[in-house]
Amino acid sequence: MLIDLTDEIQYEYLNEQSYCIQKELGQYFTDKDIATYMASMIEPLHDRTRCLKVLDAGAGAGILAMTASIRCLDLGYKRVHVVVYEVDVDLLPILRSNLNSLINLFIKENGEFTYEIRNMDFILNRPKDTFHISVLNPPYLKYNSKLSPYSQATKDLFKGNPNTYASFLAIVTASLVFNGQMISITPRSFTNGLYFQDFRRYLQNNLSYEKIHLFKSRNSLFKKLSILQENIICYFVKKAQSSLIEVRSSNTLSDNKIQSNYYPCTMILRSLKQETTVCIPESKDDAEIINRVNEWEKTFEAHGYYISTGPVVEHRTREFITQGNSNGTVPLLRMHNIKPFQVEWSGKHKKDVRFIVDRKSKKYLRENSTYLILKRFTSKDEIRRLVAGVYDPNAFNVEVLGLENHLNYIGSINSKFSMEEAYGLAALFNSSFLDRYFRCISGSTQVNATEIRELKLPSKATLAILGNKLINHKNYCFDFIDEIVQEGLALKVN
Repeated sequence: MLIDLTDEIQYEYLNEQSYCIQKELGQYFTDKDIATYMASMIEPLHDRTRCLKVLDAGAGAGILAMTASIRCLDLGYKRVHVVVYEVDVDLLPILRSNLNSLINLFIKENGEFTYEIRNMDFILNRPKDTFHISVLNPPYLKYNSKLSPYSQATKDLFKGNPNTYASFLAIVTASLVFNGQMISITPRSFTNGLYFQDFRRYLQNNLSYEKIHLFKSRNSLFKKLSILQENIICYFVKKAQSSLIEVRSSNTLSDNKIQSNYYPCTMILRSLKQETTVCIPESKDDAEIINRVNEWEKTFEAHGYYISTGPVVEHRTREFITQGNSNGTVPLLRMHNIKPFQVEWSGKHKKDVRFIVDRKSKKYLRENSTYLILKRFTSKDEIRRLVAGVYDPNAFNVEVLGLENHLNYIGSINSKFSMEEAYGLAALFNSSFLDRYFRCISGSTQVNATEIRELKLPSKATLAILGNKLINHKNYCFDFIDEIVQEGLALKVN
């Protein structure tokens, strides 16, 4: 009843707030079911006579601090001291009232509950004390890396300026005692990509990933706030990494069909040539796909392929972009031109444009050659995370070609990139098999060139066989693609 009431109060408060204020504060309150579930992950420490110190770095109305304290009481800890940080002055009376309600609850169990509210910015006012447990839903705020005071606030912990939620997790990690526990709910975006690379390294050097819960539905966790975001719940312990990591998955928290599997930490925490990533299989079938890819012969680069990002950044090259079909211009390929297996540019589509070729613009253009072109971003309504089209240099009578910055293009380094290879790679990249693999390794709809470079591939001969089948059949139906990929690579995909 106590948590139900807190949940009602916090959303009443949120409904009275303007959206602008919520956005400015990164204010997304934790639902009671999420809070209760996160608190249930807290494991008992050895000494139940000690006073447990609990930290909530972005308290809101206090629901996470409350559920964590109640969980500690249920585990037999009679003394709990909570420290909460909250910057919203208007919220402080509600936060204080909610925390006061725990005092009598502890007294009834012959216990003692105390708390301290710190009305200050957590990133700019780090705690000097240490804690046994932290349960947090940190604010999600991007900031200007040059102007914001946050940009240098955690430089002693990790390099880069990703987001406030990364800074929160890093500071909490630094504030935990040995064997201290941190349970967080955050966007999945930190698990891959160069943007969060050093932050991931900091976490892996200081914490053990023990449990990860991912959700198949992107809108199940913050329904009341209508937020579409892929979030994960992680349970960390400040110690050396455990050999096994538990991965749980479900549609929602109320879903009775929660899948739970244990995987070797080396599968989940991957140390690659250029970066470390957190790879999260949704099921045992996904884990088999990861293992199969890892068994392939060589990496993408070892095969002699390269991948680059299209050099044309439109807002910087507007003077060269035109819709006219005049001499001295070439097609500029944009995202809408890339379809599975095909590159479509007719000049008749309203978004089709051309690029002026002259002495100043040549640095933005690329040789008219065979390429496999990947969208760097995919929209929410696209079936596959990867969309790869084959560019045939015979399509246009040009010497150079324009490639917009939202595209990645793939070619061969030292040898001719044959159409058979290009179509073979396209079959693999457009297959449900590799789509599922990328959903395990990537927490966003962005396709990073780094991930492609580290990707292992079957032999060139196998790719050429797949490509020949496509060229001969000219059937780009997804079912047919999956059939020839599974057959050609001897795969079993459920």
